[in-house]
Amino acid sequence: MTRLSVNLNKIALIRNSRGSNFPDLIEVAKDCERFGAQGITVHPRPDERHCKFSDLQPLKDICTTEFNIEGYPDRHFLEEVIKVRPHQCTLVPDKPGQLTSDHGWNTVAEKDFLIDVISQLKQNNIRVSLFIDADKKMIEGAAKIGADRIEYYTGPYAKNYTINPETAIKEIKETAIFAQQIGLAINAGHDLNLDNLKYLKDNLPQLDEVSIGHALICDAIYLGLENTIRLYLNRLQ
Repeated sequence: MTRLSVNLNKIALIRNSRGSNFPDLIEVAKDCERFGAQGITVHPRPDERHCKFSDLQPLKDICTTEFNIEGYPDRHFLEEVIKVRPHQCTLVPDKPGQLTSDHGWNTVAEKDFLIDVISQLKQNNIRVSLFIDADKKMIEGAAKIGADRIEYYTGPYAKNYTINPETAIKEIKETAIFAQQIGLAINAGHDLNLDNLKYLKDNLPQLDEVSIGHALICDAIYLGLENTIRLYLNRLQ
C-alpha cells in the first residue's frame, strides 16, 4: 500500500495567523497518526510563514510513523534538519519567498551542489528524496548523485487530469519504470486530491508514498480531519 504522509503546513499557517498556539500543531500531528496517516510532513520556509524551525524537534519527538522535512537546502535548513534527524528529507528547489513548489531539480546543472547536500544528510542517516519532474535525464541524474528516492512534482498531472487522465499520467508512468530500474524509490506530491489520487495510484504501482497537505486540509474543513484522512487512505488501497 502507498503510504499517506500528511503535510501540516496549512495547519501551521492558521496557527501563525493569530500569534498563538491554536490549533496546536503537535496535537494535530498526533491526531493525524491516530486517524491512520502513515507519515507527517512539514516544509519550513525561510520566512517561517508556515511551519517554524522550532516546530521540528517537538514534531520528531512525538511522531510514531515517518517524519519528513522538505525544503530548500540552504545552510540554515541543513543545520536544523541534521540537528533533528528526521526519517526523510525531501529537497525542493524553492527560491526564498516562492509561493509554492512549482518545478523539480535540475540534477545535471546543480549536480555538485546536490552531491554535497545529499552527502551531509546521508552521513546522518537521513533518507534523501529529490523533488523532480517526469524527465528521464533528471531522474537519472538523481540516482547518480546519491538520492534514495524521487518525489514527482505532480502539479502538471493534476492540472491535466481533468482534461485527459491518460495523457496526464503518461510521462510519470513511463519514467517511473525507469526510476525503479535504476534503484530509486518513488514518492509523489503537489495538487493531489480526492479526485485525482486513485488514478495516480492505480497507474503507478511503484508508488511508495504521497505527501498531501493543501487539498487534504481544505477537505477537512467540510468533512472533518478523521473522515478526510480515511477517505485519502481509501483512494490509496
